[in-house]
Amino acid sequence: METAVVSSALLIGSFFGGWEIVLILAVILILYFAKALPLMAQGLRLGIHNFWRATSDELNTDPKESGLVYEALTHDNRTAEFVYPHRSELGEQIRAMILFFAQGFGVGRIPFAPGTFGSLVGLLWFAVLLATKRYELYLLGALCGIGLSVWLCGSAEKILNQKDPSSIVLDEMIALPFCFLPWVTREWLARHTLPALETFITGQALAATVGVFVLFRIFDIWKPWPVRQSQRLPGGWGVTMDDLLAAIYVALLSLLFVR
Repeated sequence: METAVVSSALLIGSFFGGWEIVLILAVILILYFAKALPLMAQGLRLGIHNFWRATSDELNTDPKESGLVYEALTHDNRTAEFVYPHRSELGEQIRAMILFFAQGFGVGRIPFAPGTFGSLVGLLWFAVLLATKRYELYLLGALCGIGLSVWLCGSAEKILNQKDPSSIVLDEMIALPFCFLPWVTREWLARHTLPALETFITGQALAATVGVFVLFRIFDIWKPWPVRQSQRLPGGWGVTMDDLLAAIYVALLSLLFVR
């Protein structure tokens, strides 16, 4: 199946330009994943709803009803009241925000193949890093993504009381840019600028991009040594490192066809 997808992508890339291919791929995804689109939309809607409900509750609630009021003397010996929100309310808001990001803005709520859909969102993160046009910003953003994933995914594990739940897809999202790192590095060394997004979705490069994505999903599911063993790491490290190592495997293999 993967061979057929790559062959089709190569054929399409020889006849159409960059944004035409993006539109064609969007139509193909809509047709192929038609049954998943309502579930994706529902997960995204629930994630956004929970996020905004947590923040709007804080804005629309009377502080004196939602917090603890303390009296104290100011510097001029006048009495003033200081209001502090309940820890439970702050906790609910923070938990909603953590789950919103750790579950890929709701994409992780899809009941089947959430990791694949999370990886598709990871392509958007890859595109954002490319848009910086600077190699050091690409690396910095990718590394910051690791730290953010370790923190948020570890916190989401505690909230859901599960070990590496399938709904957490932020780890797949942040790993995708590392799959393309040899490709990006080669372009940077040759031209001293990051390649444009069209570079990855036109001509033969489109087949390579599809191949990189498929390989990442294979290694993430197969989990060869030491990918599976890395899941034993504590907290968010165990959630994040297996996808990062899978991406490193793909990056090493991509050196064979990066040209």
